[in-house]
Amino acid sequence: MNKLIWSCAVASCLGVLSAHAQMNTPPAATVDPAVAELKAGRDKIAADYKADRAACDALKDNAKDVCVEEAKGKEKIAKAQLDQKLMPSDSNARKVAEAKVEAAYSIAKEKCDDQKGDAKSACVKQAKADEEKGKAEVKAMKK
Repeated sequence: MNKLIWSCAVASCLGVLSAHAQMNTPPAATVDPAVAELKAGRDKIAADYKADRAACDALKDNAKDVCVEEAKGKEKIAKAQLDQKLMPSDSNARKVAEAKVEAAYSIAKEKCDDQKGDAKSACVKQAKADEEKGKAEVKAMKK
């Protein structure tokens, strides 16, 4: 008899909790469209990145490293562009430009690894100079 009473008490508590949870769940139609678009955009960017990374697996040595940097750069730029598209501002525009500069620098630096000696040094210097020029242009956007 004691077990029966205990079981009924637990069942009634679970029923009340279940009904309460259903009443507090917001309907799916109230989701903000901008949030849904942001999530969809982020999901697409993540899927594209995974596909790009998978394509890199077929490569070897430095070609693979360059491919990976290109995939990372593309992802970073896409995220910044999505933010700019959904929330246009000068700050987000600068973030897009910064992402492009950083991606170009990391890719160029990785490509320099194929070279040796003075050629590699010159390549790295050029990549660094291009990065500094890009950063100066981004800084000029602030004014």
